[in-house]
Amino acid sequence: MRALVCHAYGSIESLKIEEVPAPEPKAGEILIRVGAAGVSFAVMLGVEGKHQNKPTLPYIPGNELAGHVAALGPGVDHLRVGDRVATGVPQGGFAEYAVATAANAALLPDRLPYAEATNFPTLYPTAYGALKWKANLQPGEVLLVHGAGGGSGLTAVEVGKAMGATVIASAGGADKLAAAKEAGADHLIDYRTEDLRATVLELTDGRGADVIYDPVGGSAFDLSLRCVAPEGRIIPMGFASGTVPQIPANILLVKNVTVIGFYYGYWTGWGGKKAPGPNDMAGLERRRAMVAAAQGELMRWFSEGRLRATVAATFDLADWVKAFRLIQERTVVGKAVLVP
Repeated sequence: MRALVCHAYGSIESLKIEEVPAPEPKAGEILIRVGAAGVSFAVMLGVEGKHQNKPTLPYIPGNELAGHVAALGPGVDHLRVGDRVATGVPQGGFAEYAVATAANAALLPDRLPYAEATNFPTLYPTAYGALKWKANLQPGEVLLVHGAGGGSGLTAVEVGKAMGATVIASAGGADKLAAAKEAGADHLIDYRTEDLRATVLELTDGRGADVIYDPVGGSAFDLSLRCVAPEGRIIPMGFASGTVPQIPANILLVKNVTVIGFYYGYWTGWGGKKAPGPNDMAGLERRRAMVAAAQGELMRWFSEGRLRATVAATFDLADWVKAFRLIQERTVVGKAVLVP
C-alpha cells in the first residue's frame, strides 16, 4: 500500500511516500480502507519529536481517519465488511489501509462524507468529554473558547452550543471569527485587536466565563486566569502557541478555580506508551463504553444539524507538505484532511 512514512524526527518535509506492506488486523481489530485522514497540530508535533508520545521509528503518522471496514480480526462481531466508520489510532492513518481497535470505531451516517467524518475520531469527542464529563458544563453557563477558528476550537463551539451554553469565541482575524459565528458562537472577540479580558467581563456583567476551553496555551491561558468566573473551570487542551503555561496556584486559591486535565487517548486506550494492565482493563472497558455513548450522541447531533463537521481543505497524500503548512501558519479555518 501507499503510505507516508517518518524515518526520523524532524521537519514535515522529511517524510516520504513509500510502498509498504498493508497491516493485518489482530484479535479485536479491524482493517480500514482509509477514505480520509485528519491533519492536526498534534500529528505535526509527533513528526517533529516534540509530542509527549514518541512512536518507535519508522512509523506512519496520522491519528484520525474515516473509511470502510475491509477486514475483521478474530472476535469482532459487531461490525461488518463494508461498514463506514471513523476512529482514532495511535499511528498509521496516513496510508491506504490502517488497523484500528474495533471497540473504538463509530458507525457513520450515510450522509456524512469521509473528509468531514475525520472530525469525529478525536476532535468532537475530546470537546464532548472535556466539557461534559470533566467540566460539567451546564445549560446557560458561559463558555469561552480560545482558538475558535481552528479545528479543535470550532468543534468546542459547536459542542458547547449543543449543550446549551452561551459561547464566546476568541480568534484572530475576520475569517476565523466568521467560521466561529457559523458554528454557533453567540459573541466574537478578535484577540488581535480587542482587550479579551475586558470584553469577556463586559459580556458577563463582570463575572467572567464559567468554563474556558483552551487549545492555545501561552498568553491565552494567562488571560483565562484573569477572566474566569469564581468557581470557574479552565481546560488546557493543547499548546498551539508553543508555550506550556505555568499555573500560579494563588489565583486558583483566591478565585476557587479548577484547572482540568483531559487527554482523550486515556479514554480509548490508544494514547499511552504502554498497553493497559490487567487491573486497568475493567476501567478501560468502562471508559470505552462512555466513548461509544458519546459518539452515538454526537452522530445524532450531526444528523439533527447541530454539528457542521467543517473541513477547510482536502489534499492528496502526496501533497502532505501543503496540508501541514496550513497548520504551521495557522491559516486553516476548520480542519485539513489528507486523502490516500
